[in-house]
Amino acid sequence: MRVFIAIDLPEGVRGALDRVQAGLRTACAHSEYIRWTRAEGIHLTLKFLGEISADQVHAVTAALRRIGPFETFPAEVKGFGFFPDARHPRVLWAGIDAPSALRELAERVDAALVKLDFPPEQRAFRPHLTLARFRAQRPEPALEAALEKVSSTSLGSFEVTEYFLFQSRLRPSGAEYNKLACFPASGDGSARRSAP
Repeated sequence: MRVFIAIDLPEGVRGALDRVQAGLRTACAHSEYIRWTRAEGIHLTLKFLGEISADQVHAVTAALRRIGPFETFPAEVKGFGFFPDARHPRVLWAGIDAPSALRELAERVDAALVKLDFPPEQRAFRPHLTLARFRAQRPEPALEAALEKVSSTSLGSFEVTEYFLFQSRLRPSGAEYNKLACFPASGDGSARRSAP
């Protein structure tokens, strides 16, 4: 199954992302190169694992359980940008402003899974929410102009109190997400089964 580890977003933040995406889509409706992410499918990804077996899912869950609890921390969604840059865009993202605790959590997750022979992340952790992907790496001036108008807008703040092991199922209508396990900030750090 196709899995990843991520922090879920509160509904208020999802609603704000959806509204911003709607405005940006309108501003560059003529472009055939932009594929927008559905708001309900946006997560703050800590590590993407890809296709793994059911046995590996159990091993990953146990490894994440052993990380133990983490301190809760605040996060704010603000700022926008492109990977790698606006002239050759592959991804449009919304930024995450959070203390070093977020980076440390991502590093702990990565280190735990390296022990299971998952490759370590090669790039420094850059927290972001993917809003769109580009079919061609070409500038989108209308999109850049629309982003200027919302560049200083905060899309909401929230407290990070847990993260999840997600399953992603690819459907013709888009990806569907199922929470396989939850890893809370408090308590003994053990994963609890989450309802689908």
